[in-house]
Amino acid sequence: MARVAIVGGAGYIGGELLRLLLGHPEAEVAAVTSTRLAGRRVDGAHPNLRGLTDLTFVDPGSLEEYDALFLATPHTETMGRMTGYAKIATTIFDLSADFRLRDPEVFRRYYGLPHEAVDLLPEFVLGLPELHRDRLRAADRVAVPGCMATAGILALRPAAAAGLIEPEVTIDARTGSSGSGATAGPENLHAERSGAMRVFAPTRHRHEAEIGQETGLSVRMSATGVEAVRGVQVLCRARLAPGADERAVRAAYRAAYAAEPFVRVVAQKRGLYRLPEPKILSGSNFCDVGFAADGERALVLVAALDNLVKGGAGNAVQCMNVRYGWPERAGLTFAGLHPN
Repeated sequence: MARVAIVGGAGYIGGELLRLLLGHPEAEVAAVTSTRLAGRRVDGAHPNLRGLTDLTFVDPGSLEEYDALFLATPHTETMGRMTGYAKIATTIFDLSADFRLRDPEVFRRYYGLPHEAVDLLPEFVLGLPELHRDRLRAADRVAVPGCMATAGILALRPAAAAGLIEPEVTIDARTGSSGSGATAGPENLHAERSGAMRVFAPTRHRHEAEIGQETGLSVRMSATGVEAVRGVQVLCRARLAPGADERAVRAAYRAAYAAEPFVRVVAQKRGLYRLPEPKILSGSNFCDVGFAADGERALVLVAALDNLVKGGAGNAVQCMNVRYGWPERAGLTFAGLHPN
């Protein structure tokens, strides 16, 4: 049984980490931190956990030693504290953006400040088992990718790796309000968000850097907030390489994901859910991927997931399972809801 702690447990990702880890057969949640809520019960912030735990939030300064540490901490704040975190845990799963990008200059361009721990970047493995499972088995430092980045990478990687698409792609990403976090500003008040389809990143969304890094493609990405609480859907527009067709795409995706426990190929000719739909993935660790071609070299690759689970906490738990040699589905068997 591994003793784990969650840093930044009061937010939505922290709550999902708690939900998943409290039901995990191999993990014991020993501590959950929150500076603002220290001393209060965790089920006050996460009422869905009532009756499942008596844990209270503790101040981050009171952490002891643990087998694994999950960091649900703000972007750009984690890198300056990583040396301290490394002293209290053998294995660290960082859900912030601070160690996802290997090139510190790319990090500066997308996050607007220099990286404070460049020397630590080589220690981190990107936490995407579908790409880096072998390295994750021995990794003590894991950087969990962003939600839209995870969807985009899983949508594009098989086609890119097989040389089936041209190198330039555009991505239209849609996300629910929980992606803004539990302390989002006035633009996410219900009165402002309800009914809106707000293009909050018309160009250069930060996750395009992660997708480009992991696929080798030239990526241009925009992102829109839609009227949903959970869920991410990405539409990746590409051109088929000369000689490639939809049949070759289908074969590449079937081969790439045939043995993956949490990626499903969903590309049907008819039906209500013939392409990936985040609505039916709520609470699950699945990422569904699909595609459609027009017969004239235009290809749309689609992926959907729950931004808080496969796009965050669930992916981190999956990485933990790989790292410790546990069944990869441990703690992650929830199938999603329909209807929802």
